[in-house]
Amino acid sequence: MDLEFGNCWGNSRKDSWKTILLLAYQSLGVVYGDLSISPLYVYTSTFAEDIEHSETNEEIFGTLSFVFWTLTLVPLFKYVFVVLRADDNGEGGTFALYSLICRHAKVSLLPNRQHSDEALSTYKMEEPPAKMNSMVKLLLEKYKALHTALLIVVLLGTCMVIGDGLLTPAISVFSAVSGLEVSMSKKHHQYAVIPITCFILVCLFALQHYGTHRVGFLFAPIVLAWLLCISTFGLYNIFKWNPHIYKALSPYYMFKFLKKTRISGWMSLGGILLCITGSEAMFADLGHFSYMAIQIAFTFLVYPALILAYMGQAAYLSNHHHLQISFYASVPGLAVMTVMLVTTCLTSLVIILCWHKPPIIALCFLLFFGSIELLYFSASLMKFCEGAWFPILLALFLMIIMFLWHYASIKKYEYDLHNKVSLDWLLALGPSLGIARVPGIGLVFTDLTTGIPANFSRFVTNLPAYHRILVFVCVKSVPVPHVPVAERYLVGRVGPPEHRSYRCIVRYGYRDVHQDIDSFESELVEKLSDFIQYDWYRARASNVSNNEDDGSCSNESSGHRLTVIGTMGLCEDSLQLASVSDVVEIDAPLGTRERRVRFAIDGDNEHDNDTESVTVHHQMQQELEDLYAGQESGIAFILGHSHVRAKPGSSVFKKLALNYGYNFLRRNCRGPDVALKVPPVSLLEVGMVYVL
Repeated sequence: MDLEFGNCWGNSRKDSWKTILLLAYQSLGVVYGDLSISPLYVYTSTFAEDIEHSETNEEIFGTLSFVFWTLTLVPLFKYVFVVLRADDNGEGGTFALYSLICRHAKVSLLPNRQHSDEALSTYKMEEPPAKMNSMVKLLLEKYKALHTALLIVVLLGTCMVIGDGLLTPAISVFSAVSGLEVSMSKKHHQYAVIPITCFILVCLFALQHYGTHRVGFLFAPIVLAWLLCISTFGLYNIFKWNPHIYKALSPYYMFKFLKKTRISGWMSLGGILLCITGSEAMFADLGHFSYMAIQIAFTFLVYPALILAYMGQAAYLSNHHHLQISFYASVPGLAVMTVMLVTTCLTSLVIILCWHKPPIIALCFLLFFGSIELLYFSASLMKFCEGAWFPILLALFLMIIMFLWHYASIKKYEYDLHNKVSLDWLLALGPSLGIARVPGIGLVFTDLTTGIPANFSRFVTNLPAYHRILVFVCVKSVPVPHVPVAERYLVGRVGPPEHRSYRCIVRYGYRDVHQDIDSFESELVEKLSDFIQYDWYRARASNVSNNEDDGSCSNESSGHRLTVIGTMGLCEDSLQLASVSDVVEIDAPLGTRERRVRFAIDGDNEHDNDTESVTVHHQMQQELEDLYAGQESGIAFILGHSHVRAKPGSSVFKKLALNYGYNFLRRNCRGPDVALKVPPVSLLEVGMVYVL
């Protein structure tokens, strides 16, 4: 047995390394495409300013020194060894960092956080060391202005990625195709480069819908061959033209370069910055691969290949003071530096809040890498009027739209929270008030996780009838990348069992894709059925274990409890169950410890013959029959159709933002009925005017 176990472990380890190496190979075609072609235009862009070669080659050596240390400090040390470790369940990017911060500190502006969310298996949090209460955390949680500032920084970084992504593919492909000018006349080059570039771009975007897996396999051999070629040519140029070029790697040449070139050298840093264009992709695309795969690919292949390529170019240029390939000197490398600065700031917060390291470590990280990036950022600002304004303007426009939508959503949620209806009002509705219950299932969609939404009271006021089965559905985003399907549905009762009203919170992560409404309808009914069976079984077990009580049903006391219903497990607030099968396990919190209770539910249990058990079983069957009868009668989707209006006396900016900006976006964006694929015959919209 031990030998077999050891062999299995060895095979598993071998398969694991095979998987890592395969992912590292695939990452070449997805992550490093932009970074690997940077040698095509870095030197050209750097010397496009008022910098001339001298016989001492101090300019060439200084540029090579800047390129070497920039590649070493930013992509290698910062991203590979630090930032990539700040993953959110394997996901990377700006939102991953924000998600980590929101889980470890109460900085989210939307007040819909629940304790039951912390029971998610993907809701991973690192426990702080004993007696360590970070002042940074207390400061962030205390002031709401800091919450808003943090959100703006995150939106800025995200929108900069979009702005950069709009231009980067065109710039990268065009610079690669521009190499044709070496072997073509200027007349033919003029009519060949642009059509070839457009053709390649069309092919690239046409292949994207096949997925990262296929794109990676398709382009990985191309990038691998390219890296091997440029490293080989680099070695050849080093040994042929200047074997002592390695001396230029000394930081001394950077200071000598800036001392000699002064303002022109500082402006040329915008061209040197291009050597790390695409570094952010290592972190942004982390979810497609793995930390180890990206680390191996960059450390052992991409990084040494690029260093050899730049050294070979410098060795050649030290003996040939002219550049062969021309390129736009006004490449806007500014959006890239903004994203890197945002990542540095957010990673500093992760070091304190999530990794629980002393603030001095986060401060050193921020000052060291932030100062490097600020140096390049200041040089890139000189390119603003030469073309960099376009991605910046686009990013700011997108950021305004995102912030406006987020601001109005928060205000609407607060309005619903303050105007929600009490449970007593719902229970009082009946024939005495002229309210009728009609056959079918009514799904009332709301953003609230507790209470009765105001749009339902508006619905009942205008149409004094509602469905026999009533379900308040909340589709909620949780600060995790993925919510397992088995933990997605949080179900509970609204009122006593005979009222046939339920609450269902459907939780999604920020990387989850919302499923089709066809499967949602049947799956929701299935989860309600599982919950009903579990709730009555729990009531029966409670009655059996408490013989001294009067044997009354415990559903009244559990009316406000929410239970996670899934194929693999359940959890009730902090309660966790294995399944709703013959054997149910419950993990219940007891103070700071957890107590495990095991209920065996057997169809032949002797207690089934008891009057109470028979009564409970009959009530459960009746509730299930009502549920399935409601499904056969039809399901209606009750959605709020909101119109936002600023309060009288509000500022002009707020009136423009809400009355015109948000309402315009609301009218022209995809509505919840389209997102949920609601059949038009089953849709009931309730108009609501929000005065914010």
